Amino acid sequence: MIADSSRANATRTGGDAVGASMVFVMRLVLALTAILTLFVAPGELGNRYGERTLLSSLIFGAYLLHSLTLLLAARRHRNPFWHGKAVYWIDLGWYALMVYCTGGGNSFFFPFFFFVILTASFQWGFDEGARITLGATLALAFATWLSDSNINEGHLLLRTAFVLALGYMIAYWGGTGVAQRRRLRLLRDVSRLSNPRFGVDQTIATMLIQTRDFYHASNCVLLMRDGPDELWQLHSSGAPDGRTSLARLPEGAAAPLLVFAPQALVQYAAALHPRLPGSLESRQRAPDATRWQPLPPEQVEQLIDLLDASSFVSAPLPLRKGEGRIYVVSDQHRFSRADAVFLQQLAAQVFPVIENIVLLDRLASDAAFRERQKIARDLHDTTIQPYIGLRHGISAVRQSLQADHPVSAELDKLLDMTTQVIGDMRQFARNVRQGAATTDAELLVALRRQAQQVQEFYDIQITIQAEDGLTISDRLAAEVFQIVNEGMHNIRKHTRARTGLISLSNADGQLRIRIENESPEGPSAPFLPGSLAERTAALGGTIAIDCSASGYTAVSIAIPV
Repeated sequence: MIADSSRANATRTGGDAVGASMVFVMRLVLALTAILTLFVAPGELGNRYGERTLLSSLIFGAYLLHSLTLLLAARRHRNPFWHGKAVYWIDLGWYALMVYCTGGGNSFFFPFFFFVILTASFQWGFDEGARITLGATLALAFATWLSDSNINEGHLLLRTAFVLALGYMIAYWGGTGVAQRRRLRLLRDVSRLSNPRFGVDQTIATMLIQTRDFYHASNCVLLMRDGPDELWQLHSSGAPDGRTSLARLPEGAAAPLLVFAPQALVQYAAALHPRLPGSLESRQRAPDATRWQPLPPEQVEQLIDLLDASSFVSAPLPLRKGEGRIYVVSDQHRFSRADAVFLQQLAAQVFPVIENIVLLDRLASDAAFRERQKIARDLHDTTIQPYIGLRHGISAVRQSLQADHPVSAELDKLLDMTTQVIGDMRQFARNVRQGAATTDAELLVALRRQAQQVQEFYDIQITIQAEDGLTISDRLAAEVFQIVNEGMHNIRKHTRARTGLISLSNADGQLRIRIENESPEGPSAPFLPGSLAERTAALGGTIAIDCSASGYTAVSIAIPV
């Protein structure tokens, strides 16, 4: 389960707002300095005795206006364009023009290229910084070639080599800084506990999706089990819709994913081209080893076909009890050994948290079991028994009447209704006592059964809708059942509506429940259903009421999962 906003935050490599604002200010400072230099020493900026001062004035003035416009636009409008990569390539073009009109290889302004290399590298990482560096080297050479027919080849070679070498170093260190910030952000996000009420599977699913997005991978696979006699749990985040899946596998089915040594760290990247077999990387590292060792080809061939990947990294899980392994798989991106090492560090950070959630979940389940026993007994003594007495009373009154008495039909109907309610309450008490798992299908069946009873008893047709693949944990399902059931009764008690619609969906990491009904009496005044609001607040959710003029009232509930 992944939200689109979480993916954007995970893949964003830009700096903070303060850093971006500083870049715009420094660009303006450079433009002012350049144009002041043009007026202070005009004769030294052209090829010969300032013969290009007019062209230089036009280019430098236009760049000053460009820099001022960018700064004002960025502060007035938070448009991503002003912070995008295109701005740096435009700067590269400006600096090439400055070099061209101020002497080519002898220009004072070639160091301006380092400004755009530095800002691009520290904002967007090594790849963009390396591209800007190569572009700056070519722009310097091309501007020098256009500017002067008598090129000093040695001078030009020295300057372009200097730009290329220093630019590459800046890109490398800038990329390292960006990568470290992204890693720290991921470690912070995965260390935040998910709500133990929703179980450990929710935490694992969130972690897999965040890890997949961080590595720009196509899939993230987790294989684990608690003991040697239990089935393997296979969690996968490679579904086309972005959701995670869970399967249970026997030892034989899980064996292809367990071909490596239990504690080995693994990195594999296919050859860049069939004609470049030497570019293939297939390495593993033992826990106490400092050097990476080659992997046997037979260990990798079957696994590559199974994962449908051109590159993957894998690390063991640091579990106190049990064992497992995590894989990050890609069919496009090429993983390095540093990626494998960080995956191991990530697992060491996350799985102690997951084991704590398992412990909390077990303690909560034990406490809930004892509480269910008490609720079931109270339900039987305080509710079911009085209903049974009521049914006996109705039955006695019915038997005392003649068959053709006008009230007999109504009493028969009331007697049938009471019998059905007693049966439902006994089933509910049995489920409470046994802690019956309310899976997604069972939840929807129970809700539709409640809607059918409302239609039979009160002639109100309520439709239950759920999106395909709706995932609700067993603990949350019990709360959802109570919320939806309360919503049905609110339609019956507080409106004259004859139809209603209840829809359930997952979106943006939230379970969304919408309860709506027609309003024959017209738009109602703003209100807040107290019971629904209390249940929603207890789950950390939000509630909103929409009373439209078209005659419909809707209660929208969002619960974080």
